[in-house]
Amino acid sequence: MHLTPVEIVENISRDEFVKKYYRPQKPVLLKGLTGSWNKKWTFEHIKALAGRQEVPLYSNARTKGTKSTYEPVTTMNFGEYIDLMRKGPTDLRIFFYTIKDHCPALLDDFEYPEIGLKYFKRLPALFFGGSDSKVFAHYDIDLPDNLHIHFEGHKRVLLFGPEQSTALYKVPFSIHNAEGIDLDQPDYEKYPALKQVKGYEAFMEHGDALYMPSRWWHYIVYRDPGFSMTLRSLPLTARGKLGMMYNVFFMRLIDNFMRKIQGQKWIDYKNEWALRRTNKKLGIG
Repeated sequence: MHLTPVEIVENISRDEFVKKYYRPQKPVLLKGLTGSWNKKWTFEHIKALAGRQEVPLYSNARTKGTKSTYEPVTTMNFGEYIDLMRKGPTDLRIFFYTIKDHCPALLDDFEYPEIGLKYFKRLPALFFGGSDSKVFAHYDIDLPDNLHIHFEGHKRVLLFGPEQSTALYKVPFSIHNAEGIDLDQPDYEKYPALKQVKGYEAFMEHGDALYMPSRWWHYIVYRDPGFSMTLRSLPLTARGKLGMMYNVFFMRLIDNFMRKIQGQKWIDYKNEWALRRTNKKLGIG
């Protein structure tokens, strides 16, 4: 793969962000955006406010058979989970912890960055991961522009534009690529199109904000225990809104239905379909 370091900008203005990144749909790593409030966002602060909650946990493993992608592998006391992450490597992570539903008090320690995004304020969400956690390559089903703000530790993020979907072996009726792909150690013999993939690489630390444009793929590796907050800005164009509606109200329903009646057979079929389709489109093999 061909990876370019994502552009890094410090203390950007609203007009500059809109002109150089939002309108052109170009990713950028923003420093100095969160101001003084980011100092409050720590593991200890989360434990103090929500440490007694029971939270669902996910792992690096892909779901199999008829099991839903959104079904957790286990649950744990939030405070115990944070302690577990800090003791040593684990791949357990928290997916889409909606702040307004589970810990609205956190919003008292937060201000929406004024950079020109029209935030969907119903769904600021947190994501947690241990030092062995990975989030497989995907794009978000509702096609938002994302502002991804990181706290505690460090993480590596790979970003790929929507034009890279074919070379990434996008799985039909899904928002991810073929399950056998490991972007840390690509198997170019089985997935030769990956050699053609072009993307960006970002390394995030506490307080950094990564702008991920709509439809952009992201692959995330937690290098240390940490957590991030994603702020979503829903599609503004008619094309984006239609795409969101198709994904949420048609594609996802078809996929869930087929998975329910065929289980692993449907998953395996889609992965083989992705392999054949990409190689055919790109004239490989």
